[in-house]
Amino acid sequence: MKCIVTAGPTFEELDEVRRLTNFSTGTLGTELADFLMERGHEVELLRGQGATCRLEPRAQRVQVFTTTSDLRRRLKALGDSGAGAVFHAAAVSDWTFGKIWERAADGGLREIRSSKIPSRGGNILAELTPTPKIISELRAWFPTAFLAGWKYELESGRVQAVACARRQMEENRTDACVVNGRAYGEGFGLVTPPGLCRHMAERKLLFDALEKLISTTQR
Repeated sequence: MKCIVTAGPTFEELDEVRRLTNFSTGTLGTELADFLMERGHEVELLRGQGATCRLEPRAQRVQVFTTTSDLRRRLKALGDSGAGAVFHAAAVSDWTFGKIWERAADGGLREIRSSKIPSRGGNILAELTPTPKIISELRAWFPTAFLAGWKYELESGRVQAVACARRQMEENRTDACVVNGRAYGEGFGLVTPPGLCRHMAERKLLFDALEKLISTTQR
């Protein structure tokens, strides 16, 4: 089966030298892509330019993305590639920069438009605006594919983290959601319809379960 895996962080430009990004190494997505390839699948890996994972990708094809818009464009272009499964593990930035202001001596605000925002002029105020939710568009681009998303939760606890994963699936019409992070605790939760959550203690078990899902739930 042809599989697409996204991994690593997107970034958003403040100016031509500064960025807003996520803490994501891209390791999990890269390892998943390698696992799927070893199981005989045709894999295309989309990995963030900011990924710090030292593993050399072994997928048949690798694309490097930068911003959220760039990742969105690349995924949309793959919509007619015949992919049977998409594993969206990338850590997509929730915000991008809007307007930037500098606080003047009189307390007023002056909008800044510059290729490099000056760092000696005093306090800078940056507007953050939401980025488009790529996962909400995957079903339109890949109408017959198996779609798996990720939910990384830090607050609350395991019950609430799993509830967030279920909500992500319902809202975006995906087939599975992997939940992990401090809120979930050690290991991973694999949530599948009708909202069942199976605990996976380590990555290899998670990868094996995901591969079995795409082998048994082909549309």
